[in-house]
Amino acid sequence: MAKETHTNEREDQASRLVEKVGAQEDRKIRARQEKDRGVWFGLGMFGLVGWSVAIPTVIGIAVGIWIDAKWASSYSWTLMFLIIGVIVGCLNAWYWVRRESRRD
Repeated sequence: MAKETHTNEREDQASRLVEKVGAQEDRKIRARQEKDRGVWFGLGMFGLVGWSVAIPTVIGIAVGIWIDAKWASSYSWTLMFLIIGVIVGCLNAWYWVRRESRRD
């Protein structure tokens, strides 16, 4: 019984290794086929991620300043909307990076 369990574990490890190597080989083949995805694509992705965070943050600051100017409050709406904008921007960037990584 112990030999069967040990053999099954080895077979499982071997099949996982084969799957892993196959996935790496598929990625290499796709990378060779997609030659247009070079340095410029990477820089563009950095830009996309940066703007995905920057735009919601700036919008949040603008809304917060507008609320602070219209209604007096003991709370800093600018600070609250800054934090909300950063969170929304990070979620947005995470979405785009995840979407591109799924393509690979």
